[in-house]
Amino acid sequence: MEKTECHKKLMEVGTRLFSEKGLHGVSIRELSLAAGTSISMISYHFGSKEGLYQEVLRQQFDCFKEIHQIRERVTDPVAMVESYLLWTFRRHRNNPYLLRFYTSELTNPTAFFEPLVMPVIDEVIVTMAGVIEEGIRQKKFREDVDPTNAALALAGMVNYFFLSSLATKNLINHTPEKDELLVRQYLEIFTCGVGVPGR
Repeated sequence: MEKTECHKKLMEVGTRLFSEKGLHGVSIRELSLAAGTSISMISYHFGSKEGLYQEVLRQQFDCFKEIHQIRERVTDPVAMVESYLLWTFRRHRNNPYLLRFYTSELTNPTAFFEPLVMPVIDEVIVTMAGVIEEGIRQKKFREDVDPTNAALALAGMVNYFFLSSLATKNLINHTPEKDELLVRQYLEIFTCGVGVPGR
């Protein structure tokens, strides 16, 4: 196996196994056997099992940086909330292992949580809190809303759709074809609420 192919194979195997068992649940031997290579190749390419996990984690969370490009492109606060929802749906669809790493690092953080995971999540929340604050200034959102709490509620709403997919498969259609409809509904819930006006 060529070095570049070996590196790619270890990344693929590492992504799958680490997402299933976590950093501490996977042995170096298991990784090397699954990749069809020697243990020494893990050391050669990544320094250690932890080094491989670090690169897998970096690759998984790299997509969070797209929030800045979206924000530069979308200036209207309401349109930005919609763009965020669409982007989050797309992010989870295109990165099927991301949610496992996301929840694992949030609930059982490794040494890589603070340097790799927390900063990118923080950037998204701070960005969206800024969007909501701008919407408040433009009188598109309520003045009594805390921007950070609203950003967290927005993230929780859309991320929980994917987190709960197994438990809610009999309650809601989780196929990608329904994503745009769900985004519109989530946007309505977020911007208008579920209460009847005046009651």
